[in-house]
Amino acid sequence: MSAVRLLCAASFLAISAGTASAQEVIKIGLILPLTGPFTSIGKEVETGARAYIAQHGDKVAGKKIEIIVKDDTGVAPEKTKQLATDLAINDKVDILAGFGLTPPAFAGALVATQAKKPMVVMAAATSSVTTKSPYILRTSFALPQAVVPLAGWASKNGIKKVFSLATDYGPGIDAEGAFGKAFTDAGNEIVDKVRVPLQNPDYAPFLQKAKDLKPDAVFAFIPSGETASFLKQFTDRGLPQAGIKLIGPGDVTDDEVINNMGDWVLGTITSHHYSAAHDSPENKAFKEAFAKIEPKMRPNFMAVGGYDGMQLIYKTLEKTGGKADVDTFMTAAKGMSWVSPRGPVSIDPETRDITQNVYIRKVERVDGALWNVEFDKVENFKDPAK
Repeated sequence: MSAVRLLCAASFLAISAGTASAQEVIKIGLILPLTGPFTSIGKEVETGARAYIAQHGDKVAGKKIEIIVKDDTGVAPEKTKQLATDLAINDKVDILAGFGLTPPAFAGALVATQAKKPMVVMAAATSSVTTKSPYILRTSFALPQAVVPLAGWASKNGIKKVFSLATDYGPGIDAEGAFGKAFTDAGNEIVDKVRVPLQNPDYAPFLQKAKDLKPDAVFAFIPSGETASFLKQFTDRGLPQAGIKLIGPGDVTDDEVINNMGDWVLGTITSHHYSAAHDSPENKAFKEAFAKIEPKMRPNFMAVGGYDGMQLIYKTLEKTGGKADVDTFMTAAKGMSWVSPRGPVSIDPETRDITQNVYIRKVERVDGALWNVEFDKVENFKDPAK
């Protein structure tokens, strides 16, 4: 064989080996807010995802799982779009994932559609998120799914007048609308409703207005990363002392910060799909894996979204034999079901959104710490907005 032919053969083998090696890796681009006001969301989701990998190993269906993490700050959709584009083109990721808030998720959807990549939304909660691309799957929740059961509970338990306060972006508008409709349809009254800006919010004037109107409760939707600031202003304005209850989705008594809220929050009722106090072997194992990575943090609903996002990816790859092309992956993922740390879940084959239990919870002190203790539930509940 001539030297030229030998060289060509060697080059071909090298290229083939490189291609084969590349095909043995599944790359996941994880885009999250890891700096800025919503850092806690990003840390919870990333730690949840890594907890799943720590439990189940970094190989599935013979392929090695590689995560590439990017920080989008949570409030800059154009930055998210750029990061997603770079991940798809330059890093050649197989799957896009993460997305802490709705505006970045919308931006990521454009890239997922153009690049034909599966996109697993682990946090963003606006109902319409899954409609923005045929390649989106969601493992977090939708706000209407969380708040409609709460409206039913409130109506049956002496809460007849509510002041509604919501952050002015997709999930807040969803929460405001879904709760308000269900609550008023049951013959109750929304005495007023206000929206606060997503960036640099000041809750004090709105809370003073709520106090002056003397409702039975304030219904509040506040993004998880802003919970501590809102609760401080809620107490500083004296609403608990005025006998005004606080109700809302689980963001309001976020597991990550609830233990620092003080006794006034005892008895607060929220509805959500996950509580760190959920009693199951799956949740116990999840919390143990999470604590090994972040021992100073308590996992919250964002963390379980990241954990189950990885669980969906693993289970889908097992089903496809490691194939991650968008058509094969999406077909396999639709209808997938498993037992999560939150309870039984499934991916609705039509909406590609998650179906799950929604729990009514009360803040209680257990063994010296504050927890969201579940006492009722609506089983296998889909997003009622779809």
